[in-house]
Amino acid sequence: MNIAVFTFNPIGENTYLVWDESRACIVIDAGASTPSERAALDDRIAELGLRPELAVNTHGHFDHVLGVEHLRSRYGIPFALSSKDRYLLDAASAAGSVFGIPTRDMPAVDLDLETMEEVRFGNSALRILRTPGHTPGGVSFFDPEGRVLFTGDTLFRESIGRTDLEGGDYPTLVRSILDVLLPLGDDVTVRPGHAEATTLGHEALYNPFVVEVLQHQVGYNK
Repeated sequence: MNIAVFTFNPIGENTYLVWDESRACIVIDAGASTPSERAALDDRIAELGLRPELAVNTHGHFDHVLGVEHLRSRYGIPFALSSKDRYLLDAASAAGSVFGIPTRDMPAVDLDLETMEEVRFGNSALRILRTPGHTPGGVSFFDPEGRVLFTGDTLFRESIGRTDLEGGDYPTLVRSILDVLLPLGDDVTVRPGHAEATTLGHEALYNPFVVEVLQHQVGYNK
């Protein structure tokens, strides 16, 4: 499985282009907010000879959705999002105005991730992991073979997603990380929704939000 990352919009959101040997691809968290950003994504797709099959999101915050309608229109592909996060698309205009970012053309949701166990494209599949806390419908996508995890805004390098926004819940987010993500293994590469990549092993040792809880767990020996 191959990955290209783009950092888009004024909030510095990571958009991922993921493909396999069939040249089929998906776009995770398409946050391209301007014509030039959308052109950069289109140019890369054309350069690599890829065939987009799906736009899929880890969650519904506006900065992760700004380029989705462009993909639906240009490539005729569906958009997949948890139905628990659909309300965030309705609130996008108000949220974007806080940052001075226009949020018109929010996409319709074609596929509900709540009804799916994996995202398939070409000869590949990513497992859908339920990781609420940053938002009610937050998910992560895991490639068991490549040992790569797309966490959206659930887990960052030495940080975690905000829980002070509507629908956020700190205890739920921490449990998602401890119970769902960390058991995948220290060697797993984390591709977050903002900033640089990390590994689950690094976060178990150096993420202050994670370490604080782990240190209180009986038998934790890292």
